[in-house]
Amino acid sequence: MPNTDLEQRILIHAPVGKDARLIAELFGRAGIACSVCAHPGQLAEELASGAGALLVGDEAITPEFLHVLKHFIDHQQGWSDLPVLIMSRREATSPGLQHRYLELGNVSLLERPAQGVTLVSAAQSALRARRRQYAMREVDQRKDEFLAMLGHELRNPLAPIRAASDLLRLPSLDPDRIRQTSEIISRQVKHMTGLIDDLLDLSRVSRGLVTLDETLLDARQIVTSAVEQVRPLVEARRHRVTIQMPHDAAFVHGDQKRLVQIVANVLNNAAKYTPEGGDIVVAMHAGDDSVRYTVSDNGIGMAPRMIDHVFDMFAQAERSSDRSQGGLGIGLALVKNLVLLHGGQVSAYSEGIGKGSRFTVTLPRVAAPGDGATATRHAAAAADARGRHLLVVDDNDDAGQMLGLYLETAGHRVTVVQSAGAALECASAEPPDACLLDIGLPDMDGNELARRLRQLPHMASTTLIAITGYGQEADRARTTAAGFDHHFVKPVDMEALLGVISAA
Repeated sequence: MPNTDLEQRILIHAPVGKDARLIAELFGRAGIACSVCAHPGQLAEELASGAGALLVGDEAITPEFLHVLKHFIDHQQGWSDLPVLIMSRREATSPGLQHRYLELGNVSLLERPAQGVTLVSAAQSALRARRRQYAMREVDQRKDEFLAMLGHELRNPLAPIRAASDLLRLPSLDPDRIRQTSEIISRQVKHMTGLIDDLLDLSRVSRGLVTLDETLLDARQIVTSAVEQVRPLVEARRHRVTIQMPHDAAFVHGDQKRLVQIVANVLNNAAKYTPEGGDIVVAMHAGDDSVRYTVSDNGIGMAPRMIDHVFDMFAQAERSSDRSQGGLGIGLALVKNLVLLHGGQVSAYSEGIGKGSRFTVTLPRVAAPGDGATATRHAAAAADARGRHLLVVDDNDDAGQMLGLYLETAGHRVTVVQSAGAALECASAEPPDACLLDIGLPDMDGNELARRLRQLPHMASTTLIAITGYGQEADRARTTAAGFDHHFVKPVDMEALLGVISAA
């Protein structure tokens, strides 16, 4: 680890000790750290320890000095370009000597006698330039670590894919093994696709190529959708998740998909860096002018130096040698960019290693829509739809039950099941007026379920509504081809859903 104090100082090399001391006193009064080097040997040692800049009198540029400085310049790293300030006499500013000085690297000539303010200004300018070099060094280091980790993460799925490919070449492979091998390839390709999508997404956002599809949103729905999105990881690691939300609605203006992505990425980060069986709290607080999302955990925490860089492009916390958490560690960088696009702020806090972390996303709160008009529209839609028999299919019991309760409150008769098989049985026994189907079902894809439902007696004209987290054009095209009449993206616009059901 570089010594930052030594790296921020100026080394002074002048043959006359009195001159060096006077300059050191001048810099000291200006708050500039410096060290006086009496001879080239000492200068070589101090350069190796770290320096922000070098100030030297032209009379000190001896062959021995040139050898020391040239050796350092030739061996400095690619990010480094040590600023060298040379105090030069007027007769030493001839073209020949200037060319000699420029061979020493990043040289600035100061004509002597130089006023104190000139020396201080030149020194401060050199140190500012050096600090920018240190910043590039940190980016370089994080980039190298990121690329090494990216290679590791991409090789991980390639190993089972290659093994599966070799296995499929065997002539004696039975159908069950072929199906199992195909599923392995599919899962690993999906994992690799997710990694690449994250990279492309971050690139598009950071370059300003993302256009927000902004609408008025109930801020509570963002939490619900984000928790649902991260639920598989949370359940796999047996975390206890507590959700704290206000009873009353609070509205924000933004891109629904991106806002869910923000909270889901923060929650995903908490799940990865909290040991199995840990506690995670997702809270939403509504103030007069802002909505604040807070994700707290009792996980591995962060060192103070990590907090300053946790949202940087290539930054990531320490991980175990087996890298069991997976992923590219760019989720928080994406969070920062998306929050800024929404006019918000994001921050991180931790008391230290092993003491958990807390991430806070703050977004501008906007005025609620006209409550009377909205209530009237809901009531009218509910009245139009009253008496419909609805079949809700969702493998997430909480999500299915909540949707069912809402629809029952709106006047429907609702049956909720958790599998495609159960849905086919219910539809065969009593055909519903409309089916609301999740796409990601465990026993059968929702699109295939729609096709099977269309083949049942009395179901050819039944309204089929897809309820899914995927809203790209390709996803909508697949649901349409499968026989769905409508495609709703989670979190669902309930007013629009009631309007669709009323026409069923």
